[in-house]
Amino acid sequence: MKRVFLGLLLFVMLFIVSACTGKDTDRETEQLTEDTSTSFESDTAMPIEDDAEETENQETEMIDMGIFDFETKKVMLNSGYEMPIMGLGTYALDYDTCVSSVKALLQNGGRLIDTAYMYGNEDAVGEGVRQAMEEYGIPREDIFVITKIYPSQFDDPEAAIDMALDKLDIGYIDMMLLHHPGSGDVKAYKAMEKYVEKGKIRSLGLSNWYVEELTNFLPQINITPALVQNEIHPYYQEQDVVPFIQEKGIVVQCWYPLGGRGYTSELLGDETIKSIAEAHGVSSAQVILRWDLQRGIVVIPGSGNPDHIKENLDLFGFELTEDEMEQISVLDRGEKHDWY
Repeated sequence: MKRVFLGLLLFVMLFIVSACTGKDTDRETEQLTEDTSTSFESDTAMPIEDDAEETENQETEMIDMGIFDFETKKVMLNSGYEMPIMGLGTYALDYDTCVSSVKALLQNGGRLIDTAYMYGNEDAVGEGVRQAMEEYGIPREDIFVITKIYPSQFDDPEAAIDMALDKLDIGYIDMMLLHHPGSGDVKAYKAMEKYVEKGKIRSLGLSNWYVEELTNFLPQINITPALVQNEIHPYYQEQDVVPFIQEKGIVVQCWYPLGGRGYTSELLGDETIKSIAEAHGVSSAQVILRWDLQRGIVVIPGSGNPDHIKENLDLFGFELTEDEMEQISVLDRGEKHDWY
């Protein structure tokens, strides 16, 4: 009987110890679960916030891309570089005139210059830039130079690019364009892409590419063009082409914004444009250039006249009304002034 009683007592004691140990084990397990849960939440909370912030920043950049900033007078390109929204075209300018025109632009606050192999004045543009940098204390990074290679150079694009770099002699090319479509244009563009990787060219673009050409060309390349440059003026407005390009995140730039040589007088004398100019106390040229800017089109009017160059930069002291924009839009004749 005594043995039975001792055995029963031992059993009860073991049961109590086991129960207490189990509770402690449960608490440890529960604490471990809480710690693990807290640790997981802590570890994942920051990346989720970071991802959200990064996504928001990317969305903001996408919204800003291609939108003209009339305060800074620049536009953000899809290449990540900013480009001035007005500048100087140098077509048909001889060496000395080109040098002085580039300097006049830079002296008066302009920072965008357009040239090309076919213009035969890349060396003059480079000289004007270097002189202005030295005389006016303008940093190279503040100046944006565009040049182009011609279809006759597409067979050996590397040689064409190296030639442009040598002639300009300003360290790097801010943007290089294919001058217009031609045999071997994809090959030439892919060669330019390699120079982007090397840091010799910062942004790429196309000149004289329209809806059909872009539709065929874009799927064959790796770097989306940052710019398409076409003939655009009130008599040739590309009302379908411009939004087609802009919707792809590509900035549009116009050459011949004032109609081109042989047509400028008629365009500047257009009664509608003259009337709008008188209402704002500005010139017809300023009205046309402002009209382009309000359409989101970068302007590069050509000129060898320092006074005209200065005037062509003075586009921010007035704004065209919606009605005035519409008055100019109905002037469209589909009248192209060059064959490109």
